Amino acid sequence: MKSIKILSLISLFIFASCSSIKVEADYDTAADFSQYKTFAFYKKGIEKVDISSLDKKRIIKAIEQEMLANGFTLSSKPDIVVNIFAKSTKKVTVHNNFYGGGYYWQPYYYYGPYYGMNYGTSVSEYDEGTLFIDFIDNKKKELIWQGVGKGALNMNNAKKKDEIVKEFVKQIIAQYPPKVEEVK
Repeated sequence: MKSIKILSLISLFIFASCSSIKVEADYDTAADFSQYKTFAFYKKGIEKVDISSLDKKRIIKAIEQEMLANGFTLSSKPDIVVNIFAKSTKKVTVHNNFYGGGYYWQPYYYYGPYYGMNYGTSVSEYDEGTLFIDFIDNKKKELIWQGVGKGALNMNNAKKKDEIVKEFVKQIIAQYPPKVEEVK
């Protein structure tokens, strides 16, 4: 049973090219994000994530590349520690393929109801994957920022795994640092 669960999560971040990724972020409003310059990964936390080691490597590599591209430095004494969590949820969509229906009438004459064509009902199932990326203040040991991305999974697109994971991580980390708006 565990191997089935692991296999179902192996392609956790293989998203269909036509699907959209929904990204959100939350943060500690008291944190001074300008002070964070270095990072490292929380290995104990990442080891507990129930996805394949190949997918973990893809995600970690993508996060590292994004962090470096955003001016951070990988360090053994980091300002922030990065952790991840991933999950997959089954989704079902039911489509009633119905065309037409209503009343047909003209002035002075009533023709009555007419009915359209029902081309049947179709049901589609897909997996929705969710990736959480947490930034933890290493000195305070407190969560300061969390980015979350959700999207439909495509289990049949193994050739583009790396590219899709990179894009997914890029969209999440683009939310950091938060755009702090003044309250009026």
